[in-house]
Amino acid sequence: MSITSAFVLFAVIWFMVFLVAIPIRLETQGEAGKIVPGTHAGSPEVHNLRKKAWITTLVSVGLWLLIAGIILSGWISVRDIDFFNRMGPAPEFDDTDG
Repeated sequence: MSITSAFVLFAVIWFMVFLVAIPIRLETQGEAGKIVPGTHAGSPEVHNLRKKAWITTLVSVGLWLLIAGIILSGWISVRDIDFFNRMGPAPEFDDTDG
């Protein structure tokens, strides 16, 4: 895995976790009973985005370490998820010295 693919993997994990974390414990203006004129009742009253971003970063680092470790160890490869055998047989390596 190159540096670029490691960064892209982390970014994808981070944004997926962040989009899941945003609605957790979100209090809307309608629930608080303080609807600001001109806004929707579903608009957030308190969103705590900074705290959610830090929690997302911590969770994402753990998930990234797990996923990157699995990828780098070779425990799961692309051939393991090739259900239709489109890649063909795996190449065989000759371990003899000649």
